[in-house]
This record gives sequence, C-alpha cells and structure tokens, in this order.
Amino acid sequence: TGAIAWQYGCNEIIIALPADRYDDVESVVFDLQAQPVHVHIVPDLFRLALVRARTETLFGLPLVGLREPVIDGVDWALKRTFDLLFTLAALPAALPLMGLIALAIKLDDGGPALYRQERVGENGAHFNVIKFRTMMPGADKLQAEVARLDEQGRTVFKSEHDPRVTRVGRWLRRWSLDELPQMFNILRGEMSWVGPRPEMVFVVEQYEPWQRQRLAVPPGITGWWQVSGRSDLPLHLNTQYDLFYIRNYSLWLDLKILWLTFGAVISGKGAY
Repeated sequence: TGAIAWQYGCNEIIIALPADRYDDVESVVFDLQAQPVHVHIVPDLFRLALVRARTETLFGLPLVGLREPVIDGVDWALKRTFDLLFTLAALPAALPLMGLIALAIKLDDGGPALYRQERVGENGAHFNVIKFRTMMPGADKLQAEVARLDEQGRTVFKSEHDPRVTRVGRWLRRWSLDELPQMFNILRGEMSWVGPRPEMVFVVEQYEPWQRQRLAVPPGITGWWQVSGRSDLPLHLNTQYDLFYIRNYSLWLDLKILWLTFGAVISGKGAY
C-alpha cells in the first residue's frame, strides 16, 4: 500500500473496509506511517444506519456519538397537529374524487373498490391500511409467482409489469391516487402524511435488527425514500432513507417532502 501511495503521489488516503477486516486496516495504517500522507478511516457503521453522528473524546478516548431514531415531545405534537389540519382541509376536495375512483374500479371488473391489508406501524403495532384496489381480486394468493431476486439476492415483491394490476389500477398507481383512502388512516392516528413506508408483516419479519429502527415513528403516505427514487429503491436503501428522515425531522422537512412528492408523481419515476 505504501508503495502505491508513493507511486501515485497521494497525499490523502481514505480506508473504507468492513469491521471483519480490521487486521487489514491495521496493516494498511502501519504501512502508510512512513509516507507523507493523511490517513482517514471510515468506520463500518452502515448496519447502524448512521446519518447524524458526532465525534468526541472522553479522557483522550475517541468516541462516536449516535442519535437515536425517534420523533417525540414538541416535534411529535407538531407533526400530529399538521397531519390532522392538512387532512381535514384536503378532505372536501378529495371525497368527490374518491367517489369517482370507486365507481371506476367497480365498473372495470365489478370487484370491491377498497383494499385493506395488515401492515406494521409505529412501535410495531399492526393496523389495516386502506387503499383503492389496483389488482385483480385474490391477487395476494399469486404474490409468490411474481416475486423475484434483486442483484443482492434480496426478494422483491413489486414489479413494473405485474400482470395482476388492473387497467384502472395501473392508472391509479401512475398518479398515486390509490393512496387517497389512507387519509382515514391518518385521522385514526395510524399513519402520517410523511414517514417510513407502512410495510407488510412478512417483510418486517425479515428485517435485520438495525432496520427495525424505522418503526419508531408512524408510517407515512409519502416519505424521503419516495422522493429519492420511489419504487426504484431496494428495501435496504428505503430503510436508510427512512432513518435519515427520522433523525433529521422538522416540520419544514415534511413540507419539503410533500412538495417534492408532487414532482415525483408528475414524473412518474418508480411509480408501479
């Protein structure tokens, strides 16, 4: 390593190796001691999903401080108040539109307009999310047939060309109108306008311990993960974005995400 640094005339070296290669990190650092370079080490803290960390010392011992993912106190009260006021203000315009959508779904295939599914919410509590039905009746039974593996070997249950999606359903998904009934989940205190994705029970059961941190707050209709890529993002990156949102929460951030959501919906990127 030292020879390579000398050959290329490096003056800054950044080491980013996983924790299980600590011996290699130590070897590289010692090898570079004889070189006129600044050495920096990126700690292997991805599993902790750090987005706001601080360094400090205690009696000369270097420490990394972590901020717990939680929205509480005044922030929680402001968020809940905003959710209620925004929902009550939007309902008069949303209700007629929801009536037309329900009629379109009924005329399309004669099945029920609404779809309820058990999801995991704040602190791991289960609730039934309400959406407009976008798939053929009984689509849940065919889920295993459309599941696939991503490049990292993780199971993906959403597909851009899912054959179970109905004609009306594809249009609703394109414009995210299938999410409108979740306004009633917000009124019941089960969801928020902005927050982590309300995930399915069997997906949460596959979480690694660090991913469960996203359950510390109410799930949202939209979120930082959505305006950063929507369905294009794999599950593990969704979680990373969710934890960034929680640790950096403010009412202004919620307003920014809602504004960016309009752009994401219009562009249709990742909407399926």
